[in-house]
Formats: sequence, structure tokens, C-alpha cells
Amino acid sequence: MYQDRIILTSNDILEKEFKIDTRGYRPQEVDRFLDMIIKDYEEMNSIIRELEREKKQLIEDNISLKQEVRNLRTKLEVVAESDSSSGTTNADVLRRISKLEKIIYGKE
Repeated sequence: MYQDRIILTSNDILEKEFKIDTRGYRPQEVDRFLDMIIKDYEEMNSIIRELEREKKQLIEDNISLKQEVRNLRTKLEVVAESDSSSGTTNADVLRRISKLEKIIYGKE
């Protein structure tokens, strides 16, 4: 994904040859510095790959959770429709239970 936006690879850095002038930089210092750049560059690529895997997993989890929410909303709508269509509320059910208890236990 990001590879098309990155110009240099760690191999490009490793194989880079500099022209040496009479008053140029010390090749050993340049090599040590380039080695550090290569190491950081490879670590950055590793981090990017890890974050891409994590992002992919989070997207999959998000899709799954959205589907679960849709299913639960559908179930809620079905339950709400069945309650409203029968005209029975929780209060009605509790009254009926109370009346039945009175009848059964003889406290009418």
C-alpha cells in the first residue's frame, strides 16, 4: 500500500556508492551512518506491515460488530412489533400473574 510512495529501499541505501573527492567525507563514517539508516528503514517497514495487519483485523472486527448490531436491531423490532400487536404489556402480564397467584393460594 505504501510501497509505491517510498522511493528508496534498504537495499538501495546499502548499495549506494559515493564519489570521493580529495576533500570528501570519510567513507567509514558515511558507511556507519548509512548502516544506521538501513536499520531504521527496515524497522519502519516492519512497523508498517504490523500496523497494516492490525488495521485489517480491526476492519474485520468492525464489520462483524456492525452485522451483529444490525441483527440485534432486527430482533428488537420483531419483539417490539409482537408486543404491540398483541396489545399485551408487562404490566398486563404482572396483573394476570398476581390474579392467578391469588386464585391458587386462595387469597382472593
